[in-house]
Amino acid sequence: MAVEQASALGWAEYVGSGGRIIAMKTFGSSTPLKDLQEKFGFTPENVAVVAREQARSGR
Repeated sequence: MAVEQASALGWAEYVGSGGRIIAMKTFGSSTPLKDLQEKFGFTPENVAVVAREQARSGR
Protein backbone atom coordinates (compact mmCIF):
# COMPACT_ATOMS: atom_id res chain seq x y z
CA MET A 1 0.00 0.00 0.00
CA ALA A 2 1.21 3.49 -0.82
CA VAL A 3 -0.19 6.89 0.09
CA GLU A 4 1.07 9.72 -2.11
CA GLN A 5 -0.51 13.17 -2.10
CA ALA A 6 0.60 13.60 -5.69
CA SER A 7 0.76 11.33 -8.71
CA ALA A 8 0.57 7.55 -8.38
CA LEU A 9 3.13 7.32 -11.18
CA GLY A 10 5.81 4.78 -10.31
CA TRP A 11 4.26 3.45 -7.11
CA ALA A 12 2.92 0.25 -8.72
CA GLU A 13 6.51 -0.97 -8.83
CA TYR A 14 6.66 -0.87 -5.04
CA VAL A 15 3.18 -2.07 -4.09
CA GLY A 16 2.97 -4.87 -6.67
CA SER A 17 0.05 -6.01 -8.78
CA GLY A 18 -2.22 -6.57 -5.76
CA GLY A 19 -1.21 -3.43 -3.91
CA ARG A 20 -3.36 -0.37 -3.39
CA ILE A 21 -2.32 3.21 -4.06
CA ILE A 22 -4.09 6.22 -2.61
CA ALA A 23 -3.05 9.14 -4.79
CA MET A 24 -4.36 12.05 -6.81
CA LYS A 25 -5.86 10.96 -10.12
CA THR A 26 -6.11 14.40 -11.70
CA PHE A 27 -4.03 17.55 -11.80
CA GLY A 28 -4.87 21.19 -11.44
CA SER A 29 -7.14 21.04 -8.40
CA SER A 30 -7.29 24.31 -6.56
CA THR A 31 -9.29 24.16 -3.38
CA PRO A 32 -8.59 24.04 0.36
CA LEU A 33 -6.35 21.10 1.33
CA LYS A 34 -9.01 19.54 3.56
CA ASP A 35 -11.38 19.31 0.58
CA LEU A 36 -8.70 17.72 -1.60
CA GLN A 37 -7.86 15.21 1.12
CA GLU A 38 -11.52 14.17 1.26
CA LYS A 39 -11.88 13.99 -2.52
CA PHE A 40 -8.82 11.80 -3.05
CA GLY A 41 -9.17 9.65 0.06
CA PHE A 42 -6.24 10.94 2.08
CA THR A 43 -8.22 11.02 5.31
CA PRO A 44 -6.89 8.95 8.22
CA GLU A 45 -10.14 6.97 8.22
CA ASN A 46 -9.87 6.00 4.55
CA VAL A 47 -6.18 5.16 4.80
CA ALA A 48 -6.97 2.86 7.75
CA VAL A 49 -9.80 1.15 5.82
CA VAL A 50 -7.56 0.50 2.82
CA ALA A 51 -4.73 -0.73 5.06
CA ARG A 52 -7.06 -3.18 6.81
CA GLU A 53 -8.36 -4.43 3.45
CA GLN A 54 -4.78 -5.02 2.28
CA ALA A 55 -3.88 -6.82 5.49
CA ARG A 56 -6.91 -9.10 5.17
CA SER A 57 -6.12 -9.90 1.55
CA GLY A 58 -2.61 -10.99 2.51
CA ARG A 59 -0.98 -8.85 -0.17
